[in-house]
Amino acid sequence: MIKQGWVETLKAIVSGRMLVALMMGFSSGLPLLLTGSTLQAWLKDSGADLTLIGAAALIGLPYTLKFLWAPLFDRYTFPLLGRRRGWLAMSQVALVLALLGLSISDPASNLWGVALAALLVTFFSASQDIVVDAYRRESLTDQELGLGAAMFVNGYRVGMLLAGGGGLILADLFSFPQMYQLMAMFMGISILVTLFSPEPVEARGSPRTLQQAVIEPFIEFFKRPEAISILTFILLYKLGDTLASAINVPFYLDLGFSKSEIGAIAKLFGFWATLIGGTLGGIWILRIGLYRSLWIFGFLQMASTFGFVLLANIGYNLPMLTGVIAVENFTGGLGTAAFVGFMGAMTDRRFTATQYALLSSLMGVPRVILSTPTGWMVGQMGWSTFFILCTVLAIPGLFMIRRFRGWERNA
Repeated sequence: MIKQGWVETLKAIVSGRMLVALMMGFSSGLPLLLTGSTLQAWLKDSGADLTLIGAAALIGLPYTLKFLWAPLFDRYTFPLLGRRRGWLAMSQVALVLALLGLSISDPASNLWGVALAALLVTFFSASQDIVVDAYRRESLTDQELGLGAAMFVNGYRVGMLLAGGGGLILADLFSFPQMYQLMAMFMGISILVTLFSPEPVEARGSPRTLQQAVIEPFIEFFKRPEAISILTFILLYKLGDTLASAINVPFYLDLGFSKSEIGAIAKLFGFWATLIGGTLGGIWILRIGLYRSLWIFGFLQMASTFGFVLLANIGYNLPMLTGVIAVENFTGGLGTAAFVGFMGAMTDRRFTATQYALLSSLMGVPRVILSTPTGWMVGQMGWSTFFILCTVLAIPGLFMIRRFRGWERNA
């Protein structure tokens, strides 16, 4: 990876390409918590127990399986707007409709209806993510991938802030159904970004048949000697951090914090820490390289996870909650910027949608599948021991980084 000077870095930050990456990050981040922690709060309000709330993580399964239909986006061009923008606009329209469907569901009387509507939201959200990731990889140079990942992460966190903290506050002020309708409106605005963004140039050698789109991306990837190491690293790098975050809203509620306090402190205050972390992460990646960034950011992520242990032992304490969440969000912004940049660099431009979907699907395994028993785990071991376990689970991912010591020199 070529390290850039400050002038080139500043020019890249203010470019139109980074603005598009920021806005598309918002589009991807908005739906995630609407079927995650915000939905958890709705289920808890309706009387669901912790085991069921933890199992609701399975609703996010499409994020893990999206590589199965990603080849369609590499092979076929939507009739309007081009290969990337056409599929993106279609996914976003369907996502708006799915959110409206979720808004008219009722977990108290029809839990399966809520599950089906939420599953449709995650399916179309995962489809949107496939195209957004491909668009970003194809519209940025290799040197811009780290900074582009940071801008994407910042936009992603803004979307998560609106759906998470903003969603909880709006649910307190109005109701959960009305909040979901407002989120559908915000999602509709993202369609305008797609319509006014330029279509990226298609790479030479892109698949011309469905067979090529399905088979060749996997053949190219698994022919690499480091293929298994890449997949293992992606599974492990954010494992502890992800498990700790999977059930944090019920954790805050159990400590006695209100939904408004969670929204105002855990989300709104933490947003600025995330924004700073993501931005600095992108700049530091350009200045010190991706390999060193993965080491430093990964260690800081592990340290921030231990902050939940401290909070669990202290209990209800607003300043402590503020400090723990600020550190967790700052390090999360750092780590995710490096992680997303790493995955982008590992893809072949001819098969961007399929290969990135494969890597990001594996990234979602801890959040979707491994997070499913978190509610049961907390019930068995308690909050403090659970978060200690999450801290320890960060160590294997850090050791995996050593396998990529020579990667940047050869990139």
